[in-house]
This record gives sequence, C-alpha cells and structure tokens, in this order.
Amino acid sequence: MSYLVIKYLLTALVIVMITEAAKLNDKLGGLVAALPLITIISLIWLYIDQQPASKIANHAYYTFWYVIPTLPMFLVFAWMLPKFGFWPALLTYIVLTAILFYGYAQLLKRFNIHLL
Repeated sequence: MSYLVIKYLLTALVIVMITEAAKLNDKLGGLVAALPLITIISLIWLYIDQQPASKIANHAYYTFWYVIPTLPMFLVFAWMLPKFGFWPALLTYIVLTAILFYGYAQLLKRFNIHLL
C-alpha cells in the first residue's frame, strides 16, 4: 500500500512542478509540459513493477500514436480561450480531440494500426 502512495505522490509532484513552472514563465511551462514526463514516469513504474519488455515497448508505441491527434487541439484551445473563456474552450478541446482521435484511429486501421 505504501508503494502505491509513493507512486501517486511522485507522479503528482511532476504535475505540480509543471504548473508551477508555467506560473513562472509561459515558455518554460510549455516546454516542461511538452516533455513526455508522464510517459517517462509510466515507463519507469512499469519497469520497477517488473512488467515484460514487450509490455513497456507497447506502452511507448501506443503513446506515440495517441499523442499525434491531440496536437492540433492545443492551437484550438489557445485560439478559443480569449474569445470564449476557459470552460467552453476546454469542453470544445475535449470534444474535438475525441472526434479527431476517432477519425485518426479509423484512418490508421487502413495501415493495420489498431488504436481502438
């Protein structure tokens, strides 16, 4: 149980560090947020939890494919936020990301890459 608490605390610490960096400097916050810190932590936890190399490799592989359709939404969110406010921009971001991801997954099926 304490191992799980440590995992939660360390992972949460990374998220807090990202938000604090963003408060200090927009560019630094964006840079730190763009780093695949959560993925790196996930890979480390999978390794420490003695998951097979194939499981860890699959995690990295699918993370790559899942990130791509989320990228355009950052620009949509940044454009919408000053015009419509935080919650409408965030909701639109989430809905458009889901739609884009679904279409992207359908497209990748044609190349024998199955995300859904």
